[in-house]
Amino acid sequence: MNDDDTTAPAPRPSSEENRHASWLELFFDLVAVAGVAQIAHLLHGVPDLADLGLYALLFLAFWTAWICFTLYANVAYENTHVRTVLAAMFGMAVMAAAVPGVHEGDDRHARVFALAYVLVRVLASRAWQHRRQILVDWPAAQMSLGVIPWTVSLWAHAPTRYWLWALGIALDLYVTFAVSARDIVEHKEAREAREARQRRDSRPARRGSAAGTSLARSQTEHLSERLGLFVIIVLGEGVAQVVEATSDAEWDKKLYMLAVAAFFLLAMVWALSFGHGYAGVPHLAAGVLPARVALPLHCFVSGCLAALAAALGAAAEHLETLPDATRWLMCSALAGYFTLSGLAWLGRADRERRWLLSVALPCCVLPLLLAAFGARLHTVTVVWLLVLITLWPILYERRSAKPSKRAVRAGT
Repeated sequence: MNDDDTTAPAPRPSSEENRHASWLELFFDLVAVAGVAQIAHLLHGVPDLADLGLYALLFLAFWTAWICFTLYANVAYENTHVRTVLAAMFGMAVMAAAVPGVHEGDDRHARVFALAYVLVRVLASRAWQHRRQILVDWPAAQMSLGVIPWTVSLWAHAPTRYWLWALGIALDLYVTFAVSARDIVEHKEAREAREARQRRDSRPARRGSAAGTSLARSQTEHLSERLGLFVIIVLGEGVAQVVEATSDAEWDKKLYMLAVAAFFLLAMVWALSFGHGYAGVPHLAAGVLPARVALPLHCFVSGCLAALAAALGAAAEHLETLPDATRWLMCSALAGYFTLSGLAWLGRADRERRWLLSVALPCCVLPLLLAAFGARLHTVTVVWLLVLITLWPILYERRSAKPSKRAVRAGT
């Protein structure tokens, strides 16, 4: 145990497969519940393009803060600093609490959100520096390049502030895909050598310098569990949205039918994400894509599901017909979900072109057609049609699996 901090007590597993999320990690994920709920509320009512843009921006920021410490706990495991994680939890809770004020254009809430984000990211960077490790799977977790625009935004006003936030997220994505962990190590070693020459000092580099920096990789099975838990949280938020909306509405036949349809839609999405996917990402196979690609897929899938949850909650307030913005939000979120499913499928070794034409393409196009031409359809009809679209990939894969089972039986 470190003298300056406590560590998360946990027995060392005998293998990676035996490791599960600790109580500290589950407690940390509760913050994700609050954050997702607050951000999803940005899409209540009749959202416009500005609302969608702000939703995407805040969701990306919140998810980035969450994944930095998820990966830290994943690698550190029993050496995870409890105080560090608790401090990050508090910072993310502040971010979640500031979301409504950001939506209302309150400068003070926006500055608090940005400051909390900056402090959480700096805390994550210091945690990795303390470990003297660089994460191969997500180098942005310990780099502060993307934090610079957020820091500058503390003195900016809307809309410049939001463009700076978007720039910070874009820089993080650039670091993720364009910079390798070894490049970071070499850069730090070169900087240390240059500083040593300037000082004309032959003493060894100080503790924590790049000379003692090592590369670290995430524990795959444990990380997939944490990612899956996040998707479950998002789906749970969808159920909560529907429950909250229906509890305030007048209970009649239309409301009953909508509640059943919304539940079936979320259940079908759950089946696709976990029964026919990996780590909550539909049609993703374990170990097929590197973490640098799989993690953004998880982020965007979660964002689409949170938007779908918000649209389902809004549907209970419009039982006759959906407003155009709500219908487009609901259908586009599901279309985006299936588009990301197709991208995950492209990495599979057992992919078939027939699946792309028979499943992926219709599931991406049909929701958009429903959004474009479904203005006169009843709300319940729209949701049930989305249920049928979501059910189709499950039925197709079950049907495709039967011949292979018969072949196996015939071979035995």
